[in-house]
Amino acid sequence: MAVSSIPARAGDPTAPRPARTPRRPRGEGQWALGHREPLNANERIKKDDDPLNVRARIENIYAHHGFASIDPQDLRGRFRWWGLYTQRKAGIDGGRTAVLEPHELEDEFFMLRVRVDGGELSLAQLRVVAEISREFARDTADITDRQNIQYHWVRVEDVPEIWRRLESVGLQTTEACGDCPRVVLGSPVAGVARDELVDPTPAVDEIVRRYVGEKDFSNLPRKFKTSISWLVDTPYEANDIAFLGVEHPDHGPGFDVWVGGGLSTNPMLAQRLGVWVPLAEVPDVWAGVVGIFRDYGYRRLRNRARLKFLVADWGVTKFREVLEKEYLGRALLDGPAPRLPDRPVDHIGVHPQRDGRNYVGAAPVVGRVSGGQLARLADVVEAHGSDRVRLTPYQKLLVLDVAPERTDSLVRELRGIGLEAQPSAWRRGTMACTGIEYCKLAIVETKARGEELVARLEERLRDFDADISIHLNGCPNACARTQVADIGLKGQLVVGPDGRQVEGFQVHLGGGLGMAEGQTAGFGRKLRGLKTTAEELPEYVERLARRYLAGRDAGETFANWVIRVDEEELR
Repeated sequence: MAVSSIPARAGDPTAPRPARTPRRPRGEGQWALGHREPLNANERIKKDDDPLNVRARIENIYAHHGFASIDPQDLRGRFRWWGLYTQRKAGIDGGRTAVLEPHELEDEFFMLRVRVDGGELSLAQLRVVAEISREFARDTADITDRQNIQYHWVRVEDVPEIWRRLESVGLQTTEACGDCPRVVLGSPVAGVARDELVDPTPAVDEIVRRYVGEKDFSNLPRKFKTSISWLVDTPYEANDIAFLGVEHPDHGPGFDVWVGGGLSTNPMLAQRLGVWVPLAEVPDVWAGVVGIFRDYGYRRLRNRARLKFLVADWGVTKFREVLEKEYLGRALLDGPAPRLPDRPVDHIGVHPQRDGRNYVGAAPVVGRVSGGQLARLADVVEAHGSDRVRLTPYQKLLVLDVAPERTDSLVRELRGIGLEAQPSAWRRGTMACTGIEYCKLAIVETKARGEELVARLEERLRDFDADISIHLNGCPNACARTQVADIGLKGQLVVGPDGRQVEGFQVHLGGGLGMAEGQTAGFGRKLRGLKTTAEELPEYVERLARRYLAGRDAGETFANWVIRVDEEELR
């Protein structure tokens, strides 16, 4: 039968369709696959000039000619590699956060982060941190949940002198922010804990010495967060890489390796690689994982540029294979899972060290301290015979090496300067991010709200006998780890009683990490429409806590109670 030569009518569904050329998969900006072209504004900035080079311009140009002389690409990009972010201009409400351009939101002052890798501060370092706060930062010096010290109100004219003073005592702001290896979290009791079989401090120090400030790793797809601890006392599952102490049946003490953790708007928990690494090899394995991230990490879309997305797509089997074959050139030993403690490790209060002395953990309120307070702390520490202070990943601090007979006096003196070693459950368990006071991304106030919340709960529920973690965040980015708190509070605008938008929080309930035997890591339960205004927050938390006390089973944690009860109990 002859085929008709009559052309098909336009729109005729029976007409044959021309064959389509298959589309090539769109590149994700992975350098190892040849996708090196700049794919977004951030990648262009890094390609144009290594961000570490901006230090010379700060010292030689910007510090002499002031804020107006700063190149915008340096200001909103490369400055971060030296710990500098412009802070939020006062008086701009949260409703305008996503509306205004960066230059409209920013003030002519900076937030400056000081790296405190492993949380270690000597007495001399503590005094310099306090001195800089009082002289250059209007007495601000918050303790962050990344074991940093964070200043505000810093002028670019003062930055070189701040660097000089920090570096004179072995501190730095190098890569405290930016698409690079951030501060290395560590146990605040590394080297003194009675239950620690291997002190990981040499590995932390070696990583910082070899890699921080080096251009091999100064251009990563996004930030890279690390935790190294023998004890289960850091939020290891929320980091890009974590090393956690474990005993191998044949090879003895070493470290289990986890990769691909991160929270923010698309939270994921780190996954075990299933390998055992001795202390001496930790820096090399760390560098191999960072190398994978640098070379295979997704650079096209900024919101998919964290290591967790690569791990999720590859799986840990492929990730381990690439690490061994392409970056280490050898196989790693299989290893057992770490043994978790019977209950979460808590360093607040008085605890014995392995050498017979004590360490004392104390809590400010939501990490807010001042330079004056830190200067007084230095005096108290020195008067009690210690030379070492540690910061924790929970916005707390520890004083090490205290003789038993001087411990009670230290506890009293700390209380006198606003640092409580016998805090309420509320002060102990509450953290808050920077919030709208200084952060350009924030929508609501957090520090003051956290202080108000703690004060209200201490007044109304002073004898509360359970541990509940409360994390306040000013935006969805989860800097305060909202998704893994018993009560996680994500700042947003909500409708108030009069129908107008006011500051408030979306509520996450029952989140947590695997910090003890029997604990299942997971993200908080989000109930449909469960929000509270900032004004109503203390009343809501008090009501929830009272219901938990009245309805819990014997030994039942808050997280387990949240899973068990009806939704109405949680509103």
